[in-house]
Amino acid sequence: MVANTLAPPVAARPQRSRSRSWLRLIILLAIVAVVLYPLIWMIGTSVKSQQEIVSNIGLLPERFTPGNYTDGWSNFDVSFGRFFLNSAMVSLLTVVGNAVSCLLAAYAFARLRFRLRRLWFAIMIGTLLLPAHVLIVPQYILFRTLGLVGGDWPYLPLLIPQFLATEAFFVFLMVQFMRGIPRELDEAARIDGAGAFGIFRHVILPLSRPALVTTAIFSFIWTWNEFFRQLVFLSELSDYTVPVALTLFIDSTSQSAIGPMFAMAVLSLLPVFVFFVAFQRMLVEGINTSGIKG
Repeated sequence: MVANTLAPPVAARPQRSRSRSWLRLIILLAIVAVVLYPLIWMIGTSVKSQQEIVSNIGLLPERFTPGNYTDGWSNFDVSFGRFFLNSAMVSLLTVVGNAVSCLLAAYAFARLRFRLRRLWFAIMIGTLLLPAHVLIVPQYILFRTLGLVGGDWPYLPLLIPQFLATEAFFVFLMVQFMRGIPRELDEAARIDGAGAFGIFRHVILPLSRPALVTTAIFSFIWTWNEFFRQLVFLSELSDYTVPVALTLFIDSTSQSAIGPMFAMAVLSLLPVFVFFVAFQRMLVEGINTSGIKG
C-alpha cells in the first residue's frame, strides 16, 4: 500500500516522456541551426550586391542579385566550367588510383605472408603522423627533377602518388576490413586451385565492396576540396581546379569580386552534395563494416 501511494500517477509518465521528447527536439534543432548557419549565410550572400555584402550581415538579401552567378561563371578568360571539369577529372582519377592501389596494398598486408610484414605495416601507419605540408617540399623537388611540374599534363604530380598507395588511412581501413573476412574462404579457394591473385579476384575483391565505396567517397570529397597541393603544382589558369580558381576573385590590387566568389563557392558545393547523397547508404554501410574490428 505504501509503494502504491508513493508511485507517480500513470497519466504523468506519458506527459513527462513527451516533455523530454520536445526538449530533445529543440536541442537537435538548435544544433542543426548552428551547423547550417554558415551555409545559409553563404547562399544568401551569393545573391547580394557588392555594396550590400559590406553593409548587410543578415541571412537574407535586401535586393536579390542573381547576376553574381553569371558574372562569376564568365569572370575570367576561361569559363568557370573549365575549372569544374578539371576538378572532376582530378577527383575521379584520384578515386580510381586510391581504390586500386590501396586495395592491393591492403591485400598484401592482410592476407599474404612476407618478411618484415609487420615492420612495413607499422612504418606505413607511422606516415599518418606526418603533416601533408612537410611532404610537399620534397615532393615538389622530386617531380620538378623528373620534369613533371608544368609539363604537357600538369596533373601528374597530383595523381601519381594516388596510384602508389600513399594514402595510409585508406590502406589501414581496408586492412582492418579484410581481417574480418574468414580465412576459411581463402582455404576453400586454394583447394579449388586458386593462387594469390585468384583469391584476391574471386574472394577478397567482391567482399571488399563496402570498404571500396568508403574509400571512393572520401577520396572524391577530399580531393575536390583540396587546395594547397593543387596551388603548388598548377600554374596555368586553364589548368586550375575549383578551389584554386576561387582565390582569383580576391585581388589585392583592385576591387575584389566577393559576390561572384560566393556564387561560385555555392556551385562548388553541389557536386560534393550530390555525390554524398547518392552514396550515403553505401557510406554508412562501409563505415559500419570497415576499420571497426580490432
